[in-house]
Amino acid sequence: MPVKPLNELQPGEKGKVAKIGLKGKFRLKLMDMGMVRGTEVEVLGIAPLGDPMEIKIKGFNLSIRKNEANLILIETV
Repeated sequence: MPVKPLNELQPGEKGKVAKIGLKGKFRLKLMDMGMVRGTEVEVLGIAPLGDPMEIKIKGFNLSIRKNEANLILIETV
């Protein structure tokens, strides 16, 4: 399966987390929400100006900045 950064996915696209390159409190927050390798992620939408993007993880909706989403690698399906 091809792997690409989360910020390159378009609304409606889904994939599974391959790697999280973030560090610190935000990484811990994502892990607390259940975002670990193999977790399914869906892009719900992108703000009109292109930042942030809205994603869905295990029933949670999360707004994430594109520069942070760039560090999360996704295996697309």
